Amino acid sequence: MVPEAEVQDVLDELQRLRARVPLLAGALAATTDGLVVAQDTPGIEAEGVAALTAAALGVSTRMTDATGRGGFRELLIRGATGYIATYAAGSSAVLTLLAEDRINVGRLHLEGRRAGARIGEVVDAALERADPAPPTRPPQSRALPRRSIAPDHP
Repeated sequence: MVPEAEVQDVLDELQRLRARVPLLAGALAATTDGLVVAQDTPGIEAEGVAALTAAALGVSTRMTDATGRGGFRELLIRGATGYIATYAAGSSAVLTLLAEDRINVGRLHLEGRRAGARIGEVVDAALERADPAPPTRPPQSRALPRRSIAPDHP
């Protein structure tokens, strides 16, 4: 899980993003397996959106793999009244943005990609500190014990 200090940093980034892009109706950062890291989604059930994002991410990743298009970067869905955009945020998180139909999609992508990169740095660093790799120890050369066989004595 992401420590509280980093969660606040991610939430601050989401709020700055919403201030820069007024036609965003919500923003959330989640782990790639669908757990909310931070959210600014008034009127939306963030846990459900995070879980659906993880499912969409799974399909998107399979699609990019199957077509040889490289690793997942982003997904844009257009509904009748707006957009849902999901951006890779480092190796362990995603950023999902909910936008009104009138949004400039180019601006949405520009700001979403930038925010995703910043959030990815914060989340990846926090997870790395929380779960460091086990220390590697050089193999110790220990001689195996030898058994000596004593000759039979009458």
